[in-house]
Amino acid sequence: MTRVVSIYLPDLPTDRIRRADPSIPPEQAIAVIARSGSKRWVSAADAAARKAGVHVGMPAAKAQALFRGLMLVDADPVKDAAALERITLWALTLYSPIVAVDGIDGIVMDTEGADHLQGGELAMVTKIANQFLAKKLTPRVAIADSWGAAHACARAISRETVIVPSGETVRAVEKLPISLLRLPGKVVSDLRTLGFQMIGELANTPRAPLTLRFGPEIGRRLDQMFGRASEPIDPIRTAELVEVSRAFAEPIGAAETIDKYVGRLVVQLIEELQRRGLGVRRADLIVEKVDG
Repeated sequence: MTRVVSIYLPDLPTDRIRRADPSIPPEQAIAVIARSGSKRWVSAADAAARKAGVHVGMPAAKAQALFRGLMLVDADPVKDAAALERITLWALTLYSPIVAVDGIDGIVMDTEGADHLQGGELAMVTKIANQFLAKKLTPRVAIADSWGAAHACARAISRETVIVPSGETVRAVEKLPISLLRLPGKVVSDLRTLGFQMIGELANTPRAPLTLRFGPEIGRRLDQMFGRASEPIDPIRTAELVEVSRAFAEPIGAAETIDKYVGRLVVQLIEELQRRGLGVRRADLIVEKVDG
């Protein structure tokens, strides 16, 4: 059974600012300000700023008037994206060979078969949360049967970790808001106008009328969330990664055939390591099935 971990970083912009400037006092409230023409608004606020009443979308002038000690920093999406990529590459070295950036504020990883190396799922998600906290990052970690379910649950919780037991996706997500389905904002807005608020309401509605009005995207996201459609994770890779691969024109399935080609890949890997003068502490075998 596939198990997917989603790591949501709700305070990534302010966490990045603090990590870049350790001299900022822990009690200092920070708000990130975005702008479009003459309009300036809060695009991110840390816990201290939120406690004072500052929230995303608030005009910058109002936020500054509300909390005079507020530190205002201009938004920098490019630096945020670069920081997220660095964090994802760091996660790749620790948890799983299949790790990817998830949107602008998260990481997703396939941990099928990896949890026993960490002492089970509870120990694994707890360790992930603690290691991110140690890096001065605020995490929300969820594990579920699908990328969609883990993504939604990580963003719905207020605590650091949640484990959705295998086979219990419906119960976990049916009362979550439709905004967590990873649909375009316009589609979510239109669905709310029609009276839809929760994922369960949408899932229990006949598919044909929704498809006729909105196209196939709603059905696709629901099927991915409930495990009826696959959603492969395209893992992040770094130039320093030593990797060898073999593709086949036709599927292979016999154990002895798989063993033969894995053995050949190991020989190639050793030759490449020797050419670079490197050793190895961990090697991952990634097998892509024909159905994705």
